Amino acid sequence: DVISYSSTISACEKGGQWQRALGLFVGMQQTELQPNVISYNSAISACEKGGQMQLALDLLAGMREHDVVPNIITYNATISSCEKGRQWQHALSMLAVLQEEDLSPDAITYNAAISACEKCEKWQEALSLIVAMQKNDLVPDIITVSSAISACEKAAQWQHALGLLAVMRKSSLVP
Repeated sequence: DVISYSSTISACEKGGQWQRALGLFVGMQQTELQPNVISYNSAISACEKGGQMQLALDLLAGMREHDVVPNIITYNATISSCEKGRQWQHALSMLAVLQEEDLSPDAITYNAAISACEKCEKWQEALSLIVAMQKNDLVPDIITVSSAISACEKAAQWQHALGLLAVMRKSSLVP
């Protein structure tokens, strides 16, 4: 049944077996079982952990084709796959799409997007995401600020890095 397949796909994902997870996902469809949001999320997370960004994006597109509604977990995993693929534009695009679909990004969403920007030395985008996060009444955590500091460091923006360090101290975040 769908629950058994979804649980097994999730177990493969947690074990770093993205190919087996996708094999189960395809097998599930071949048995005429309709994957649900949990099945898709597990498969997308497996792709994310396996560094398979394009497959994660393809699965997200497949959800829409099969009238399965993505949730915040879906987008968080997809944005994380973009981060691992060093595709900051895709990450920010996914952030915009989820908001268009009336989903609210959470700290995980922003952290993944900021990390994608950090990996590509997009310090201005990382700082803009912190501002957007705060506008959405989300409090930056140690991961958020550390990723933004790293983005500034990679771009030799030491003044902004110092400012972020001051924000960390003021917010009682331990560097």
